[in-house]
Amino acid sequence: MFESLSTRLQDVFKTLRGESRLTPENIEAALREIRLALLEADVNFKVVKAFVDRVRDRAMDAVTNKDTLRGLGPSQEVVKIVRDEMVALFGNAEGGLQATTKRPRVILMLGLQGAGKTTTSGKLAMWLKTQGKHPLLVSTDVKRPAAIQQLNVVAEKVGVRVHDPAGEMNPVTRAKGAVAEATTLGFDVVIVDTAGRLHIDDELMAELVAIKNVTDPSDLLFVADAMTGQDAIKSAGEFNAQVGVTGVVLTKMDGDARGGAALSVVSVVGVPIAFVGSGERLEDLEPFHPERVVSRVLGMGDVLSLIERAEAAIDVADAERLEEKIRSNDFTLEDFRDQLKTIRKMGPLEQIMGMLPGMGNLKALAENKPDEKQITRIEAIIGSMTPEERRKQHIINGSRRKRIAKGSGTSVEDVNRLLKQFVQMQKMLKSLGGMAGLAGGGKGARRSAMQMLRNRG
Repeated sequence: MFESLSTRLQDVFKTLRGESRLTPENIEAALREIRLALLEADVNFKVVKAFVDRVRDRAMDAVTNKDTLRGLGPSQEVVKIVRDEMVALFGNAEGGLQATTKRPRVILMLGLQGAGKTTTSGKLAMWLKTQGKHPLLVSTDVKRPAAIQQLNVVAEKVGVRVHDPAGEMNPVTRAKGAVAEATTLGFDVVIVDTAGRLHIDDELMAELVAIKNVTDPSDLLFVADAMTGQDAIKSAGEFNAQVGVTGVVLTKMDGDARGGAALSVVSVVGVPIAFVGSGERLEDLEPFHPERVVSRVLGMGDVLSLIERAEAAIDVADAERLEEKIRSNDFTLEDFRDQLKTIRKMGPLEQIMGMLPGMGNLKALAENKPDEKQITRIEAIIGSMTPEERRKQHIINGSRRKRIAKGSGTSVEDVNRLLKQFVQMQKMLKSLGGMAGLAGGGKGARRSAMQMLRNRG
């Protein structure tokens, strides 16, 4: 989503690298470009003005007080200031759900039709399950055709229960009944997928207020399609004024929208971003972390999120076995195939690449952009080998290569290329030794990543 903004901002920083020191002139030149970049990204113009003014004030202080940011070059000084102020745009919220003692916890999912409330309800249920919770879902959208059925389908995929009393089509009664069922059966969270409209109307608002009154929700999450930009912010503001909103969930953050909604919502609406949806999978919902998003925008990567995804995808025992194999120089094509499957579980390659420091700007990697089909071809080639060939790639002669190519639907050149790259990888892994520990995440990797994040601040 932030690719265009990230490119523009990084171009500004590159220009400053040629300067020996910060001056009022090069600060103003940089601010002009930053202002344009933010406006083109569809950030609210009032937010842009306040942001640029704060950056100017801090940068001018750095010019006046030479000791303020000692040891940093001009571009590094501006990057630090821009990073700090962008994080400040999102407020102090850490993302996710706020602590509450209410049981069951009731979460109302609010938003206009088409924003993705039903799918997000399922994703939130999936996230809650990973937190050890037992959610119950209910739909109060009785007017949209198949809305209740859609929630049932999503819930089945997640593996959670739905409150769906046969013949009951009163939204308020359905919501109240779900809370009663959760209390009786011991569910600790109720997620209410409320109705939406193409636009805000009095009937919808009255219905939502009535549901709020009978369920006493802990959280009122406004689900906004990030692709709609400032229109999403306007709708969130109106819902907040009439019903009350405790947090925003931005969906379709993996799309090609300009990102202005994410950077504007906290300042304009006055409520924090709780979650962001970054893909179509039910696992693609994560608590919003301002520092991580800003790091991605500024091309610094997001090592903590990368480690969290690795921890979710990689079994600790498997990671330890892999590390031992690498240490003993026993890494085989079979192990390589298993690692490719693990990478697939972590999410789309573009997202993973964007979390690596220095790799966020994929335009600079246009010709080498991650190719999911390439992974499929590699898996097919390895799958066409015999178990012995996968363990001892040096026995693969010319006739074996032809057989493998034919069996995998690829060419002999593809097989040769894979074997050559694998030998190079073995050498690299042998020289890196214990670096395999990072792949499994763990406390050590997390501590290192957090230290990196603190150092940037």
